[in-house]
Amino acid sequence: MRSMPSDIAPTQKEQLAWRAIRDNAVLAQSFVADMTADEFASDRRTFYAVTRCLEIISEAARRLRGVQQHQTSNLEWRQIEDAGNVFRHLYQHVAESRIWLTVHERLPALLAAADAALGDVAPRAHKPK
Repeated sequence: MRSMPSDIAPTQKEQLAWRAIRDNAVLAQSFVADMTADEFASDRRTFYAVTRCLEIISEAARRLRGVQQHQTSNLEWRQIEDAGNVFRHLYQHVAESRIWLTVHERLPALLAAADAALGDVAPRAHKPK
């Protein structure tokens, strides 16, 4: 019997992309965990750190084409991918309120998809080089 797309496990390259998405989503959420929206908007360091996490997530999403994106068609993959271009090229137009909403309203679904794709693969512990 032929496998359905939902039965296809990620390749090693896709698994690395899912790990980058998961790791950076968790990191972005941890950066804002004890903050209000106003505190976030006035904290440039945290704003830049979270924006960098979202930029990495955007780049990793580009490595999940075809089946991997099809399995999670509830996510707005094109917007996730395109966000990185905004962060890199239109950075002066990135609003703190949009980043805040992205972390609180969009990342949970993306994180759930990454967890589902990775299954029992443990999150990486950060070890400075």
